[in-house]
Amino acid sequence: MNVSVPFTIEQAKQLKAGDVVSIDGVIYTARDAAHKRMLEEYDKTKKFPFDIQNQIVYYAGPAPAKPSQVIGSVGPTTSYRMDTYSPELLKFGLRGMIGKGMRDKNVIEAMKQYGGVYFGATGGAGALLANHVLKSDIVAYEDLGAEAIRKLVVKDFPVIVIIDSYGNNLYETEYLKYKR
Repeated sequence: MNVSVPFTIEQAKQLKAGDVVSIDGVIYTARDAAHKRMLEEYDKTKKFPFDIQNQIVYYAGPAPAKPSQVIGSVGPTTSYRMDTYSPELLKFGLRGMIGKGMRDKNVIEAMKQYGGVYFGATGGAGALLANHVLKSDIVAYEDLGAEAIRKLVVKDFPVIVIIDSYGNNLYETEYLKYKR
């Protein structure tokens, strides 16, 4: 299944846990330091460094690009570090998150309430994922280095729906299938 960005609530509601998805369009990278700063700045200015409505944020801190590369290795980071910030961002219209690992119940409840989806990207495959990035630009917090917010233009970026907007969670359902 192909998903394009902006990623609307209607698109989100069509996805189910376990769906294999290719993303086309613009996604943004942000890790915990950027999430914290975004919300602190929003409290002061009522603005985000990019329009968060119907966007997808990728929890990644890309490696520097080598000559002739658009971006270096861009693998997912562990998502639980963003759990403190994610419910608030979902409330403001963030629609998708890409990372690896479990999410806490507050994030899942916010996904259900606001129509969000949690996608998993394959950890350890950052060099391969970089092949799906057509363009990369820093849009905010350059002082954070690898953790700066980047705008990535992606094509056929491969992910799997781990938790859908209904709260169905692949980490729970698949575990139960194989538990002995």
